[in-house]
Amino acid sequence: MSEPLRIRVQRQGEGAEIRILMPHPMENGLRRDDAGKLVAVHYIQTFTLKQNDRPLISGQLNTSVSRNPLFVFKARQIKSGDTLSVHWTDNKGAARQDAIKVE
Repeated sequence: MSEPLRIRVQRQGEGAEIRILMPHPMENGLRRDDAGKLVAVHYIQTFTLKQNDRPLISGQLNTSVSRNPLFVFKARQIKSGDTLSVHWTDNKGAARQDAIKVE
């Protein structure tokens, strides 16, 4: 399984800034290895951010996103004690889900 996602929340009044770092190689299929062979395409296809099991944001990615992508979102009504969870799946069928409690 891949490295854990890093989810950080900075509350700002009624809202919050949510930062998500998704460790992933995000290979676009155009890079060559040391032997000169193309590295296979490998990227996150879909992700979902949930607040207390309610979908907050969902998205689709493609090969143009850099390795270990960092996403920043602003949201309202994020309170102490809420659970934020992120789930992603990639083009090879791998998946990862991590969650945090907002302090």
